Amino acid sequence: MSTDLHKATAQGATAQAKIAFRDVVRTFPMKGGDFTALDQVSLDVGDREFVTVVGPSGCGKSTLLNLAGGLDEPTAGQVLVDGAPVTGPGPERGVIFQQYALFPWLTVRGNVEFGLKLTSLPASERKRRVEQAIDLVGLSDFADALPKTLSGGMKQRCAIARAYAVDPEVLLMDEPFGALDALTRVQLQDQLLETWTRQKRTVMFVTHDVDEAVYLARRVVVMAARPGRIHRIVDVDLPYPRTEELRLSPEFARIRNEVWHSVYHQAPAA
Repeated sequence: MSTDLHKATAQGATAQAKIAFRDVVRTFPMKGGDFTALDQVSLDVGDREFVTVVGPSGCGKSTLLNLAGGLDEPTAGQVLVDGAPVTGPGPERGVIFQQYALFPWLTVRGNVEFGLKLTSLPASERKRRVEQAIDLVGLSDFADALPKTLSGGMKQRCAIARAYAVDPEVLLMDEPFGALDALTRVQLQDQLLETWTRQKRTVMFVTHDVDEAVYLARRVVVMAARPGRIHRIVDVDLPYPRTEELRLSPEFARIRNEVWHSVYHQAPAA
C-alpha cells in the first residue's frame, strides 16, 4: 500500500501534475539561527486527485499548503501549478482554513458572493454561481442568515461555498473540520466527497486526524518533522464512494493503522 519517498516522487513526477513541489525549502529567521520548516520537499499532486497531508506537530503541513496557495514563498525550490511557478494567490486556487473568516455583517449569500464581486462577471452569472454554491453545501434555507445565527458546521459550509463560487480548479484545505464536533465532522467529510465526486477538483487537504486522512484521500502524504520533509506516501486503494461500512471495514483499519504508525512511530531525525 505504501511506497518509499524516492519511488513515490518518481512515479508522481509527470507533466500531468496539477500541483508540483520541486526541492522546496522554507526557512524562517529565529533568534539563534534560521528554523527550517521544510527541507527539500518534492511532491506531485495529480489533476483531480484528492491528497491528504498528515504528520506530527511542527512538520510543515500548513507551510506546504500556504506555498501552494501563494500565501508564502519558498526559500529555495519551486512550487508549480499547471507547470507555471506560483507567484501569489490566484482565482484558480481556493483556500479554506479552520477559521471560517466570514464577514459577520454579511448574510450567507453576501459572504459567498464577496469574492465574485472582485471579478468582471455580470450580475446574473454571479447570482447563478452563488445560488449553485449555496445549494451545493446544503445552505439554501439559510441564504439570508447572518453568521452569528449559524452553527460551526454551517459556518464552515458557508466558507466552502465561498470557495466553490469562484469555481477554482484546486481546493487547498487546512484542517477545515478541526474545530467541529465529531458528528458534524463526519457529515462534512461525506458532503465534501460527494461534491468532489461530482466536480472532481484537485484537492490538497491538511489534517492531524489519521482517520479523516484515510477516509478522504486517494493518497496520504505522511510528513516528518524537524526539518519538515516527506516521510512516506500511502496509497489508499479503497473505492469511492466512501461509506460508513467502508470506514468500519478491515481494509480501512489496515490502511489506517499503516498511516498511524508512519506518523507516530517515526525514527528521530539524524
